[in-house]
Amino acid sequence: MVAVRYTCPRCDAVVTLDRDAALADKSVTPFALDGWEYAAPYDDFEESDGVEIVCGASETDGEGCGELFYLNFVKYEDGSPVEARTTPADVSFDFLR
Repeated sequence: MVAVRYTCPRCDAVVTLDRDAALADKSVTPFALDGWEYAAPYDDFEESDGVEIVCGASETDGEGCGELFYLNFVKYEDGSPVEARTTPADVSFDFLR
């Protein structure tokens, strides 16, 4: 197990997860990817497609915004990586950040 740090896409708070080093990260998003199954940070998430994180929970270094965000692992079907699908409502064009 290794400690890996991720940044909340909304408020830039840092979250640390202990996880298997062999897991391949795809992305960190403020929304769940269509077709991905998520586990909680305290569950055995090695069998899931990603982790649903509450910013500000015990994994967060300091205070967070309290919003959900998602760590997405690379997902394979028939030996090929699956591309993430999102709906237009999930896309944000916040250029002020």
